[in-house]
Amino acid sequence: MRKIVLILSIVTLFTSCSIYKKYSRPESISTNQLYGDIEKADTTTMADISWREFFTDPHLQGYIEQGLKNNIDIALAVERISQAELALQSAKLAFIPSFSFEPQIGSSLDVKFSYAVPIKASWEIDIMARNINAKRRAEANAEYNRLYYRSVQTALVSAIANNYYTLLMIDAQLRVSRATSKSWKDNVRTMKAMKEAGMTNEAGISRTEANSCSVDASVFDLELKLIQAQNSFALLLGVTPQDFPRGEMNNVDFKQELFVGIPAQMLSRRPDVKQAEYELQLAFYNTNIAHAELYPSLTITGDGAFKGNPATWALGFVGKLVQPIFNAGANRANYKIAQSKQREAVMNFQHKLLEAGNEVNTYLAQCHTARSKTELRIRQVETLKRSVYSTRQLMSHSEATYLEVLTAQQALLSAQLQQISDRFEGIQGVINLYRALGGGTDASFEPAFDKNPIFRCEKRAKRKAEREVAEKEMGEKR
Repeated sequence: MRKIVLILSIVTLFTSCSIYKKYSRPESISTNQLYGDIEKADTTTMADISWREFFTDPHLQGYIEQGLKNNIDIALAVERISQAELALQSAKLAFIPSFSFEPQIGSSLDVKFSYAVPIKASWEIDIMARNINAKRRAEANAEYNRLYYRSVQTALVSAIANNYYTLLMIDAQLRVSRATSKSWKDNVRTMKAMKEAGMTNEAGISRTEANSCSVDASVFDLELKLIQAQNSFALLLGVTPQDFPRGEMNNVDFKQELFVGIPAQMLSRRPDVKQAEYELQLAFYNTNIAHAELYPSLTITGDGAFKGNPATWALGFVGKLVQPIFNAGANRANYKIAQSKQREAVMNFQHKLLEAGNEVNTYLAQCHTARSKTELRIRQVETLKRSVYSTRQLMSHSEATYLEVLTAQQALLSAQLQQISDRFEGIQGVINLYRALGGGTDASFEPAFDKNPIFRCEKRAKRKAEREVAEKEMGEKR
């Protein structure tokens, strides 16, 4: 037994530095220049605003609440959290010895009754930190699935908002197209009257009718898009297709400033980025477990029995040290594979950071570009309205033809539809930027994480940090 203890002490001395080590973020992970040339240094970010304050449309707020309650992806994420919590409980139970009972009852020919209650116990001493690393891996997996839930939540809030404003955009385009369709039908009648008066020819009438048919066809296309958008919206909300009450595009106004915060904030705000780091943690602890498999395992087994007729106790304990021999090569290969996967997880984490920074850069540029285009488009539409009015006035003095009026009207329709698209592009950019920074979570819609001791510890640590900050501020005031 002393030899076993000596061997274990030596092995533990040489391996504890790596096998018992907890995860820490690699120094190679960098957030420098994550936003590129438009990098900001704000201490706050748009993501700090709750979606209830960010989206002020009461219709949209109701739909987001409905989607968070009914969406299938949200329900699946909750199930994954439950599975991870059960896996964590199982990992904790590995530290407890296992017991088994095999009761036996019998009698002999002389009608003497006898019984025995054998008890078997087995306990693996966690000298190589297999169980510790398995527990830490289960903790990381539980947090990973919690973050998966939040990723689904932010993506769902963004998708619902984008679909809602898509409906508003199509509504606005339909109003313009229907009004233009009516106007072109009037133009056809006017052209026919002018032909009877000898003021135009058949070619002019045919051209006007063709343009009128084109506008009518675009109305049907928009009506189909509206139905498709409503069906997609219903799927997000977890309801059957229907006509959803909604506001108007003209009333949409995002007053929030586009502040994105410092790049390092993305590590704590954006769920999918944090998920990538927890994937790295899982790979780290898998490597530790594979490393531990290269070394011996110590298991203590015990046997005991209580026997009747006569009543006696029998006890015995055995320590067993198992060193891998025949599967040592396979264990070394598994360890190298685990190390490779850990390096892969580091690269994936860095790539996720770069991808997130790229999204912020892209959507911030989209917002600024859309705002600039919106100002130009307003001037264009106003100019074309004056052009339509002017050509009508000139036509009344026989200085312009009616075809010139029709051409001006067609240009006005195109500009009005493009103006609506540009407005939607700006709204979409703000929504996507909000999601890219990690906005859209809501603790009131999260499942009962408090049942998990990890999350209770996390909340206690957060409250402690808040108290320390408050005490520091009080001390400075004094």
